[in-house]
Amino acid sequence: MLQPKKSKYRRQQKGKMKGNAKRGSDIAFGSFGIKALEESWITSRQIEAARIAVTRYMQRQGQIWIRIFPDKPITKKPAEVRMGKGKGAPEGFVARVTPGRILFEADGVTFETAKEALRLASQKLPIKTKFVVRHDYDYNE
Repeated sequence: MLQPKKSKYRRQQKGKMKGNAKRGSDIAFGSFGIKALEESWITSRQIEAARIAVTRYMQRQGQIWIRIFPDKPITKKPAEVRMGKGKGAPEGFVARVTPGRILFEADGVTFETAKEALRLASQKLPIKTKFVVRHDYDYNE
């Protein structure tokens, strides 16, 4: 699963997620992609599940790009522990996603294959997404 090799601090504050994506909102590498329509934290497990769904459906043809990286540590306290006594231990990592962000890109497969593969990936994610195509894509290929 994706996680940073090294981070400056073990624990981080929750922070606020407001507004739309400032960057990463255009298809940069492939011809097809899925774009987030809501804001959310996406865990490294969810990203990995979506990646596996895409590669299985595409049968390792073409290429995929994961455009988000889980770099925010999330902490959790054990079950049935009283309040206080400090912040919990790091549990995993999440990627912050705001509306408009491209999550996955694909190329090297047909339009129908890419659409179905990315639909399967979006079912593994906790947010609504939209299938997008590069603006200069030729449908006759």
